[in-house]
Amino acid sequence: MKDKKELKINKIVDNIKKLKIQGARSIAKAALYAFSLKPTKETKLKLMKARVTEPMLVNTLENYKKLGYKKTLQHFEESQNKINLLVYKLIKNNAIIFTHCHSTNVVNSLIYAKKKGKKFEVYNTETRPLYQGRITAKQLGKAGIKVTTFIDSAARIAIKKANLVFFGADAILKKGVVNKIGSGMFAEIAYDNKIPVYIVADSWKYANKVKLEERDFKEVWKNAPREIKLRNPSFELIEKKYIKAIISELGILSLPDFIKKVK
Repeated sequence: MKDKKELKINKIVDNIKKLKIQGARSIAKAALYAFSLKPTKETKLKLMKARVTEPMLVNTLENYKKLGYKKTLQHFEESQNKINLLVYKLIKNNAIIFTHCHSTNVVNSLIYAKKKGKKFEVYNTETRPLYQGRITAKQLGKAGIKVTTFIDSAARIAIKKANLVFFGADAILKKGVVNKIGSGMFAEIAYDNKIPVYIVADSWKYANKVKLEERDFKEVWKNAPREIKLRNPSFELIEKKYIKAIISELGILSLPDFIKKVK
């Protein structure tokens, strides 16, 4: 019979897999807690397999060895506080900001800017098939930020009206940034319209390489006819040429400069 700690770990792993726990930072925090219950190689592998496109989870577990539980947990808040100040300086009054999916770093920094008196509005996408964009919209709306949610296929209309694009990141690589599917396409649209694309993310999302997760097609169409093939890729690469800068606790840096500093 499995002990209570093992059952807790398995429950967290299952919740991460099923997206009951979502967002890179929330996943990393949950994984950190699970790993602290039983810090073994087996636990680490189990957690890493839960979401393959989450280097922050891996980096968090690695840093736990060096920093311990409390200091590792403190990193998230300290990093967010630094990011908040940098984002605040970038936002001009009456700006329109476009974002996609849900990013804790993006949402928290926008709420901070609002509290500090910045006047702006946000255009965001619903983010099919699991509608993570609705989480973003609800959190921003609750904070008193004017937000308009567009269906994903109307993103071009939203982006062309924006002054800034803020995306989160699931992984920051030398060749670009991995984020929710659609991000690469939206970044190209922004670039073609001379709208700067900023990646707002913790430096612990850096990775040498990642596997891009493809999720169950039933998330898209549960009872699809058998003769129809469905694809449900979850992530894609935003090529580095479309990225203005990375906003992390390390500063506002070009992607090459970020890579140098984080290494």
